[in-house]
Amino acid sequence: MISRTKLTEIGQLTLSLSGIVAIWWIVAASGVINKDLFPSPDMVFIAAVELYQDGVLISDLKVSLTRAAIGFSIGATTGILVGLLTARVAIISLALEPLLTLLRPIPAIALVPLAIVWFGIGEGSKYFVISYTVFLAVWLNTHSGAKQVASTYIKASRSLGASRFREFFEVIVPASAPHIVVGLRLGSALAFLSLVAAELSGASAGIGFRLQDARQYIQTDRMFVGLIELGLLGATLDMVFVTISNRLVHWEST
Repeated sequence: MISRTKLTEIGQLTLSLSGIVAIWWIVAASGVINKDLFPSPDMVFIAAVELYQDGVLISDLKVSLTRAAIGFSIGATTGILVGLLTARVAIISLALEPLLTLLRPIPAIALVPLAIVWFGIGEGSKYFVISYTVFLAVWLNTHSGAKQVASTYIKASRSLGASRFREFFEVIVPASAPHIVVGLRLGSALAFLSLVAAELSGASAGIGFRLQDARQYIQTDRMFVGLIELGLLGATLDMVFVTISNRLVHWEST
């Protein structure tokens, strides 16, 4: 049975989205902006139906989700591992932290040409761009969380005779978990951002490719469809992370 709090949240979300669509509709219908540049909600809905009937909507969704999932998995896994190591192992921190700090400001789209040179225009370059972006976000949050583990926790575990292995997995990792979850949530959003950057070059399918294709023919209704897809995917994935983290990381709410 759905709780009253959950029903309130759903009601607020529905009200908010309804208000946004209503304002969108009013602005589009006012004629202030050319409909070729700012399509109305019904035009976007018709474009979505056409893309669905052509089989493009679902096929692009599958392709993009696969790329995002693989890139996210690679980036998140390596980000957590490296973040824990740079936070707790001095020599690894000394070797990697300056390099990773230098890489952080470099946007994913700047790496697209290099990724194509290294991996070609196939899936490898897209996985690289996505995993790179996710890795840095997850690494930073994991590193920060593991670095801030209270020294009293470490002293208590050692006074109880815990080995370094048990200390790492039973003290440091659980204490860092809330920060890791935040990194994963941020990484999931960045996965879709970098996905578009990766698909703008050297792709023949996917949401990013469809956005680029629609831009060439000034089909703003189809561009809106792609943007709404990305928004819905990101929001859905974020809700999944929140739900899972609230169950698994129950000692601290995200």
